[in-house]
Amino acid sequence: MPKILAIGPYSDDDHAALAALGAAFLDGPEGLGDVAERDAVTAVAYKGHKPFGAAQMDLLPALGLIANYGVGYDAIDTAAASARGVKVTNTPDVLNDDVADLAVAMLLMQGREMEKASAWARSGDWKAKGEYRLNRKISGGTAGIVGLGRIGREIADRLAAFKMDIHYFARSEKDTPGWTWHADPVSLAKAVDYLVVALVGGKDTEGFVSKEVLAALGPRGIVVNISRGTTIDEAALLDALESGAIAGAGLDVFLNEPAIDPRFYALDNVVIQPHQGSGTVETRAAMGQLQRDNVSAFLGGSGLLTPVN
Repeated sequence: MPKILAIGPYSDDDHAALAALGAAFLDGPEGLGDVAERDAVTAVAYKGHKPFGAAQMDLLPALGLIANYGVGYDAIDTAAASARGVKVTNTPDVLNDDVADLAVAMLLMQGREMEKASAWARSGDWKAKGEYRLNRKISGGTAGIVGLGRIGREIADRLAAFKMDIHYFARSEKDTPGWTWHADPVSLAKAVDYLVVALVGGKDTEGFVSKEVLAALGPRGIVVNISRGTTIDEAALLDALESGAIAGAGLDVFLNEPAIDPRFYALDNVVIQPHQGSGTVETRAAMGQLQRDNVSAFLGGSGLLTPVN
């Protein structure tokens, strides 16, 4: 058994590159108990959202590294890893642009009703019935970013270029001249037209965008989520969308994805994307390379590039 175990659904290119490092492969962590010679595994290249916690780590007694594919590592129990002397890495920065681009695109699609307008033209209604109905101006509004980390900052910079007034929630005020910090998300939601969720996933942010936050956003408000499905109270979001308590949403992430709540499909005020924020050829290649670079650094005894614990 090689020292590297690659777990998850890798692309052909990433599979070949990991194999060149000597990796063995496993579809998911549930199969760890059946891995031959698992006592020899010192590094795991991990891709996926299934939990990788203490029980899984204890099946690999020589484990020293879990290199996550993706910036979000909430599937990995970092506290359990630290307690066992296991380092965890992720792949930040290389995906910031793509995720921020998609957040802005979903906001524009929702406000300008681009999916419905496209269907109007494709169906022949433009010719038969005339111009599509007027929709909503997006530029010049007030945007609120929930979580001004690396990706949140990229989103805010893009929306500022759309002549928007930028407000944000973060645990502390940032060096953001001209932008407005809010100490709580309800205050933020009251002040803005559009609320973009860019939080990290995990227990600490579950349901962070609550029923109260959505109520504060109001009937003209639009929610965009590119973080994790857990960061919004999804039941409250669906209720708000169905009742008109908010105007609409652009969502790339959901609870229980890909088997998302069918209530979403009945709504025409939601732009739905299949968790593809980082889903470009270029960015996924960069993510795979950074994951492998962390594995190589660990095996070579040099400093990890992007440690998170």
